[in-house]
Amino acid sequence: MIFLELVLQNFGPYSGRQVINLDPRKDENSRPIILLGGMNGGGKTTLMDAIRLTLYGHRAQCSTRSNLSYNDFLNQCVNSKANPTDKTRIELVFEHIEDDKPVKYRIVRTWEKNPKDGKDSLGILGDDDTWPVESLVNIWDEYIENLLPLGISNLFLFDGEQVKELAEQETPPPVVIDAIRGLLGLELADRLAIDLDILVNRKLKEFGNSKDLANLEEIESRLTQQQEDYQTTGEKLETLKNQVEELEQKQQEAFDKFISEGGKIAAERNQLELQQDTKTAEIEQVRQSMCELAADVFPLVLIPNLLTQVQAQGEKEFRHQQVQISKDLLIERDQRLLSWLNQVEISSTQVEKIQSFLVQDVDSLYAKTIQIEAPWLLADDETLSQLDNLIYHLQNSKISAKDKLAILKNKEEEIHTLERQVQTAAAPEDYTKLRQALEAAQNQVVEAKANYETIRRRLAELETIIAKSKKELSEYTVENIKHKNNEHIITSAAKVQDTLKIFREKLTLRKLNKLEEEVKNCFLYLLHKSDLVHRITIDTKTFSLSLYDLNGKPVPKHRLSAGEKQLLAIAFLWGLAKVSGHRLPVAIDTPLGRLDSSHRSNLVERYFPSASHQVILLSTDTEIGKKEVETLRENEAIAREYLLKYDSATRQTTIQPGYFW
Repeated sequence: MIFLELVLQNFGPYSGRQVINLDPRKDENSRPIILLGGMNGGGKTTLMDAIRLTLYGHRAQCSTRSNLSYNDFLNQCVNSKANPTDKTRIELVFEHIEDDKPVKYRIVRTWEKNPKDGKDSLGILGDDDTWPVESLVNIWDEYIENLLPLGISNLFLFDGEQVKELAEQETPPPVVIDAIRGLLGLELADRLAIDLDILVNRKLKEFGNSKDLANLEEIESRLTQQQEDYQTTGEKLETLKNQVEELEQKQQEAFDKFISEGGKIAAERNQLELQQDTKTAEIEQVRQSMCELAADVFPLVLIPNLLTQVQAQGEKEFRHQQVQISKDLLIERDQRLLSWLNQVEISSTQVEKIQSFLVQDVDSLYAKTIQIEAPWLLADDETLSQLDNLIYHLQNSKISAKDKLAILKNKEEEIHTLERQVQTAAAPEDYTKLRQALEAAQNQVVEAKANYETIRRRLAELETIIAKSKKELSEYTVENIKHKNNEHIITSAAKVQDTLKIFREKLTLRKLNKLEEEVKNCFLYLLHKSDLVHRITIDTKTFSLSLYDLNGKPVPKHRLSAGEKQLLAIAFLWGLAKVSGHRLPVAIDTPLGRLDSSHRSNLVERYFPSASHQVILLSTDTEIGKKEVETLRENEAIAREYLLKYDSATRQTTIQPGYFW
């Protein structure tokens, strides 16, 4: 299948009739990429919506439709500058192979502002564009389902937001899960199981007696009501979930404002003031201890030179006293020796010589210690000892004083910090408003969460009740309404249900095994890093991806960078498209997102030229920039280029040939 042409007339921001040639075949060469550039808000997503709307009509999953009715959505799509009498028209020409021959069809949808029946007018034109193919108009939904099923269309027509959502979530979003289920054929098995239940119930109604029929209808009516309640409750639960998320965001904003404007500091004002008083008391204690130092020996720090001089003089005089005492002792000893020599029979001449020697010896020994200046300190031993103790105590006092000064400085800085924090606190009335706003936001979150939990429990209760009703219906039909003509149908249906369950499981495993291999190969091809992932598995229930390295150990998804996660999401979609077996065009809106330069290069060079035989890229100038578009041109991958020129004054977009560069 190939898209050949898209025509927009008074659709969205596209005023008048504008035509885009999408044929990738140019000058007898086929280049896959059709590149359309446009700034945000310039109409890129509108083009994607136009393709979806043309193909699927009221079933289209368009980005701006949300919960609008089809009538309101069509009115919303009408160009604001269009004449009320002019019609809005969208056309899509495509080609595909039918009976081994290429055929072309032009899908045309037209409508007016506020259409009476709330629908568009569908026309299907053949090869010559002159005659409608009425047979296709009546069965168009079934026909397009065979070519491009709605369930898997999101694998081929997707945008960057879808990739971003798929990359950030542990389990795929609902649109991707629906595509996977459609791809695996699970919807067909589930539909067949439901059809079997309907068939059995119809047979039971046909052959049950009036009482049995009434009981059966009562159970079915009750079950239908319960299922409707379940659906309504589920929708309400989803609404409450969104409400909780919005209120939590508002609560966070209120908390941020509370913090930034001093609310938290104001809430702690008393504690800060108490800390300030404590620090002040500690400073007073330090100062008191410094006063005690000043009242002791510390003032003597002012005369350190005098103290040193006194200590040195005291030591000199003490040594002199010691020398004098020892000299006197020697003289007394010499006198005793001379007295003894006079008593013994030694000549006086010899005694005189001995005496002269002793005198000279004493004089020579103490000549160096003769006092040069007269002593003036005249301190005794105890005084000198007290002086030494005083100087030692004074040194310790100096060290203690330095420590206390450092402590005092630190305490004063802490007090200044506390004072600044108190000064930045919000005023009492402002703080009250901030606190009330925060409390109101918190109360809203609590209330919303309580409502959410109540509805969630109600949903669980309904699920249990529905299961009970189904069981009751099953038991009732099996036990109380048996008919010979229906026994075979009921028995066979039960066997078929069991077989369908087994078939569904085996089909899922077989398809998922193939899908796992394709996703892994695509991821490694895009990533260009073969040692990161060795195996990828897909959960059979949630369809979430699990990655494993060469040693078989899990690779947590949070270890992947944001770019690697996006490449994994793209590989997932690419693998799904490959496994689908459909040869279809791929259209990508906002293709590169937050990818860094290396991952962006891999995507440009490896994915875009290989994603399909026709790849329609809708990009801003920052996604596929000058470098990327030159690479694609050099690789001869681009068939056609268009620029969506948006005029902000008129809010209109025109389509021009070429790109930003």
